[in-house]
Amino acid sequence: MEPFVTIEDVEALFRDLTVEENKKAERLLSIVSDCFRQEAKKVGKNLDEMIEKQEVFENVVKSVCVDVIARNLMTSTNSEPMEQMSQSALGYSVSGTFLVPGGGLFIKKSELARLGLKRQRMGMIEMYGND
Repeated sequence: MEPFVTIEDVEALFRDLTVEENKKAERLLSIVSDCFRQEAKKVGKNLDEMIEKQEVFENVVKSVCVDVIARNLMTSTNSEPMEQMSQSALGYSVSGTFLVPGGGLFIKKSELARLGLKRQRMGMIEMYGND
């Protein structure tokens, strides 16, 4: 199956890529697309059919795929992938927040929600009992 995005889409929506990033992004195109297809299957939907039925949905899918690829490209592979870091002097304190805890490819719940793949649950608790 064809990926939802191209390298040109990634560069247009994210930034120009280096040669190394280009190689990695080329591999990620189909991986990310297939991950979203699998997530859609889990909730009983077909992402390719959804794109065919809704004319603006293709751009939403492209945007979300580029977000995932960009996040993966920003993750450093030769140093600590810190998103935020703070240091102190005499108290000897260093703290930081990792960009991708555990590394690898991950998809946020908000990205699944943008694609309509996040199921909402509705529940109710009867507080006064049944009469």
